[in-house]
Amino acid sequence: MTDSNVKEGINKVITELMDRVMNRVLSTDPFIKEEHHSKKPLYAALVPDEIFKGSHFERRFVTPFGGVWERLAEVVAGEYHGHCETGTHVNGEIGAERLRRIQEVLNGLEHKGKDRSLPNWKGELQYILEGGGKLIPISVVCDVVIDSIKTKKTYAFEIKAPLPNSDQTKVSKEKMFKLLAMQPPKVDFAFFALPYNPYGKKANYNWAFPKRWFDMNNDESVLIGEEFWDLIGGEGTYELFIDEINSLGKNYKERIYREFLGIEPPENYKEDILH
Repeated sequence: MTDSNVKEGINKVITELMDRVMNRVLSTDPFIKEEHHSKKPLYAALVPDEIFKGSHFERRFVTPFGGVWERLAEVVAGEYHGHCETGTHVNGEIGAERLRRIQEVLNGLEHKGKDRSLPNWKGELQYILEGGGKLIPISVVCDVVIDSIKTKKTYAFEIKAPLPNSDQTKVSKEKMFKLLAMQPPKVDFAFFALPYNPYGKKANYNWAFPKRWFDMNNDESVLIGEEFWDLIGGEGTYELFIDEINSLGKNYKERIYREFLGIEPPENYKEDILH
């Protein structure tokens, strides 16, 4: 996989998303000051229009951005590993005792008393796989599945934004357990992946909600930032991802300042944010 292919793929996904957002906020669904004043006169009397104009943009940006990580992974991994799908149904069978143990482990982690279990991926998975029982059909929808031509392995990923909530993380862990508990196995690996780390190093990740379910700093099933991108795209992919996002950001931030907010960009608007 060449650097130019990585950059081209990332650029295409992000550019298409941002161009749709810009078209919406500038043309098809702009912020109309008079409409805002009419609907929320008290707010307009107390708070500058620019604050609500920013909120108007945010709401139209966040929703379409929700699936961008999966699309980026598909572009990068498809080129490097040869085959990648998003929103994939993985069908298999799991022993009844394994299913019971999955719920037992999750209940222990969710328990709020002093006896609450601490996350330990390797130990939990070993305990689950020691179970058996009558096989029950199961279907799991995965964010991303890579059937690697390069490694001859199958990788499943639950990809979440860098600061996921507790419910999202619980659902992801349950899916991962089920994927790895299938008999016979349908995937070789299952990962909980965060595309970048706002805390810097994995050892410093400290968002409380997912830490109820995973040892975010040590579990081998957790991939954050560089280790995720380099697994799906090869060594150096994360740096290319960071560079391309920061480069695109300079262009779109200038457009948003000038075309949407109607103000001059501040002097520091070209500073790189992602590292």
